[in-house]
Amino acid sequence: MDFAAQGISGNFSPIDWVIVAVYLCGTIVIGLVANRYVSNMADYVVAGRALKSYLGVATLIGTEFGLVSVVCGSQLGFTGGFSALHLGVLGLVVTLFVGVTGVILVPLRRSGVMTIPEYYEKRFGRGARVLGGLIIVVAGLVSMGFFVKAGAVFVMGLTGMTNPLHLKLFMSGMVLLVLFYTALGGMVSIVIADYVQFVVMSIGLTVVCLLGIYHLGWDNIISTVSAGRGEAGFNPFHEQGFGPAYVLYMAFGAFASCALWQTSVIRACAAKNTRTVKRIISASSIGFMTRMTIPIFLGVCAYVFISQHESLKEVFLSEAASKDPERTMMATAVYLGQLVPTGLMGLVSAGMLAAFLSTHDSYLLCWSAVFIQDVIAPCTRGGLSTKTRLILSRLFLLGEGVFILVFGLWYPLGQNLWDFMVTAGGVYWLGAAPVLILGIYWKRASRVGAYLAMVTGFGAFLGFKPVQALVGRLLGSLAVATHCDTLLGPSRMETLRHLELPTPQVALCVAGLAFVLMVIGSLLFSDRHGPPLVEEA
Repeated sequence: MDFAAQGISGNFSPIDWVIVAVYLCGTIVIGLVANRYVSNMADYVVAGRALKSYLGVATLIGTEFGLVSVVCGSQLGFTGGFSALHLGVLGLVVTLFVGVTGVILVPLRRSGVMTIPEYYEKRFGRGARVLGGLIIVVAGLVSMGFFVKAGAVFVMGLTGMTNPLHLKLFMSGMVLLVLFYTALGGMVSIVIADYVQFVVMSIGLTVVCLLGIYHLGWDNIISTVSAGRGEAGFNPFHEQGFGPAYVLYMAFGAFASCALWQTSVIRACAAKNTRTVKRIISASSIGFMTRMTIPIFLGVCAYVFISQHESLKEVFLSEAASKDPERTMMATAVYLGQLVPTGLMGLVSAGMLAAFLSTHDSYLLCWSAVFIQDVIAPCTRGGLSTKTRLILSRLFLLGEGVFILVFGLWYPLGQNLWDFMVTAGGVYWLGAAPVLILGIYWKRASRVGAYLAMVTGFGAFLGFKPVQALVGRLLGSLAVATHCDTLLGPSRMETLRHLELPTPQVALCVAGLAFVLMVIGSLLFSDRHGPPLVEEA
C-alpha cells in the first residue's frame, strides 16, 4: 500500500530508528553471553531446570505476548469491537485454574521430561513419541507460518515503510537475528531476552493505551463502537458477532495454550520444582489476559480513529477492505503511526520488535528441540551425542527460519490471523488433549487409543478456508465424474463447490471425535503392561 498516495503520514523519524537499532544490537550481546552457559541439551532446552518464579513468569508472558499477539488481538478488536475482550477473560480464568490445580503440567514436571512427546514414550511407547513429535512440529510450524508476514504488515503500517524490497530485507534480518541468539544460547538467551522484552513492551503499550483514551475520549470510544457495531460490538454471544460456538472453542484454546502447548509446557519443565510450576502459571494468568485485552483495546481505538477520518475510512472500512485480512491487520499499526509522537514511537517500536523476537525464539527452539529429541534421536541406533544433538538442533533452526519466510508468501490467509493460528495449533492439541488428560488420569488409556486421537487432530485442517475451497472443488469434480451432479441439482452443486464450514464447529467436532476414539481404542485394545499411576507420571 502506498501511504503517501492515500494521504497517510506517520511520526516515525531517524531518532526512532536509532532507538530500535540500539535495542536490536543488545540482542546480539545476549546471544554471545548466553552461549557461555550452554554445555548440554538440558541447558539448551530447559535452562538447566533452574527457572525460578519471577523469571518464569516474565519469559512465559514475553513469549505469549508477542508481536503476533498484538496483531491478532488488534485485528479482532478492529473487526469485532469490545466483544473480543472475552478472549482476555478466558485467558485469565482458564490459566488461573491450570495454575492453581497444576493439572497436566505438574505431572509432566514431576516426570522429568523436557518435551510432551517424551512423556508419550513413557506412557505409550516409542512409536507414540515419534508420531507425536512429528505432529507437534507440523502444527507448530504451520501455526507460525504467518508470523513474519504479520510482522511485516505491522512494521509497514507503523513506520510507513513502503518499499517492498526494503521491508523484506528488514524482516529477513529480524529472523536471522532470532536464529543467531537462539542457536547460540538456547533457553538461557531466550529467558534473558524475554525478560527485557517484557519490561519494554509493558511500558510502551501502557503508555499507548493511555494516549488513546486521552486523544479519543472514553465516551467517544463507546458511542462510536455502539453506532458502528451495535450490540455485537459488546456481546460476544450475539449471533452477528462471535457466537456461542466460537466462545466455547476459544475456552478450549485457552486451556490448550497454557496446559498443552509446548512453549508453555517447556517453561513448566524448566521450573525449579512443581511448586514453582504452579506459581509461574498462576501468576502468568494476568499475562494471558493482558496479551489479548491490550491489543484488542488498541484495535478498538484504531476503529474509532479511522471511523472519524474519511481518507482512512475509505482505505480500511470499505466493504472490500473489511474482507481483506491483511488490510485489517495493518489498521492498528497505521493508527499508532499517527498517534504516537517521535521518540516514544522508537520505544514502542522497539517493544513491538522485541515482541516479534520473543515469540520466534521460544517457538523455534521448541520445534527444533522436539524434532531432534523426539523424532530423530529415537530413530537412531545407539542414540546421539550431546554435541550432535546441539548441532542438529541449530541446523533445524535454520530450516525453520527458511520455512516461515517462504510460507507466508504463497499461502492465502483467508481468515483472521488469530483464527488461523488457533486452527493450525489445533492439528496438534485437539488430538493431544485426550492423550494427555486420559493418559495421565485414566489407567486404562492405551497406545492404540493414543494413536487414534493424535491422528484425528489432522481433521482441524478442515477449518482453514483455503483447504475448504480445495475440498469443495475436489468434491464437485468427484460428483461430476460419478454423475451425481444431476441428482444433487445446480444449487447443491454450487454449495458443494464453494464449501464453507464454520471453523469453531469443525474444531469442536474434531475434539469430541478424538476423545471418543481415544476411549474406544483403549477399551478395545488394552496395553499388556499396566500404565503408570498419576503420581509416577
